[in-house]
Amino acid sequence: MRSGRGEDNQDELGTRDNWSAVFDTRGVRVFQVQLVGLDEESSEFICRNTFDHPYPTTKLMWIPDTKGVYPDLLATSGDYLRVWRVGETETRLECLLNNNKNSDFCAPLTSFDWNEVDPYLLGTSSIDTTCTIWGLETGQVLGRVNLVSGHVKTQLIAHDKEVYDIAFSRAGGGRDMFASVGADGSVRMFDLRHLEHSTIIYEDPQHHPLLRLCWNKQDPNYLATMAMDGMEVVILDVRVPCTPVARLNNHRACVNGIAWAPHSSCHICTAADDHQALIWDIQQMPRAIEDPILAYTAEGEINNVQWASTQPDWIAICYNNCLEILRV
Repeated sequence: MRSGRGEDNQDELGTRDNWSAVFDTRGVRVFQVQLVGLDEESSEFICRNTFDHPYPTTKLMWIPDTKGVYPDLLATSGDYLRVWRVGETETRLECLLNNNKNSDFCAPLTSFDWNEVDPYLLGTSSIDTTCTIWGLETGQVLGRVNLVSGHVKTQLIAHDKEVYDIAFSRAGGGRDMFASVGADGSVRMFDLRHLEHSTIIYEDPQHHPLLRLCWNKQDPNYLATMAMDGMEVVILDVRVPCTPVARLNNHRACVNGIAWAPHSSCHICTAADDHQALIWDIQQMPRAIEDPILAYTAEGEINNVQWASTQPDWIAICYNNCLEILRV
C-alpha cells in the first residue's frame, strides 16, 4: 500500500475522525468532533466543521445512503446515542436517544451499528450487558425532512458482562440478524424475529474479552473478531460455530482495528499498535494464512482503520493525531 489522498466517502473514517477535549467557561469538560474534507486544489484535508460533544465518542457513523436519498445524518455513541444533521456551515443535534425510561442517565455505550438495508434501524451495545435496537422516525414538512426522532424497538440482555460491539449481518435479507461481542469472551448472534434465544458462534479459549467484530461485506457467513490485548484476528464461519477457520497473527502488538474489503469476500485489513496496516487474502481457507499480501507502516500506533465502501481503492487509518489515506 502507498500513502495518498482520497476523496470524501461515507464511512466512519475518511471525512471525520478526531475529537479533542476543551473546557468551557463553566469549567465543564467538552469534547469536539471534527468533520474533515478533502481540498482538491491543495490535496490536503481541511476541517470543514466542528461541533461540541459532551462525552468522548466511542464511534461515529454516517447514515448508510449509497443512493443519496437521505439527509446528511451522522450518529455518535458515548453517554447516549445521538443523531446529528450536518449542514454546510453547522451541525445540529436532531435527537438524543436514552434507553433508560426511569432516569436521565444511562450506561455508557461502547459502540453501535447502522443497518444498511433499513437505515431507520440502529443497534447499540452497552456496558450494562444489553443491546438496544432503535427505530428512527422522520417528520415531513412540505415534503422536506424536518425532524428526526427515535424509539426503542427492543432491548435485550446480550451477554453476561459488558457488550463491546454490535454489527448487523447481511444474511437473511440484511435487516433482522446481528451479532455482538463482549467481556465474557463470546460472539453471539441474534435474530430480531426470534429473540427468545441466541447462538454462541465463538468463545475465546482463555475467556479474554472480545472488543470488535466485523462482518464480511460480500459473504455473510464470515466474520472477524479480536480479543483485548490480542495480537491476532480470528476469522469465523457461522456455519461451523466455535471453531475458527483462520487466524491472522503476523502483528507484533495488540490489534486495534479490522475492516473487510467492500468489493471482495476474501480480503481483509487489520491494524495494530505495531504501526502496521496489513491486507490479507483469505481465499485459501481453511488452510493456514501465513502472511499478508500487502503491508504499510505508519508513524505511530494505528488505533482505527476503515475501508471506503464507495471507493475501494482507499483505506483510512488513524494514528497519533493523524488521519491518513492509503491507496491499495
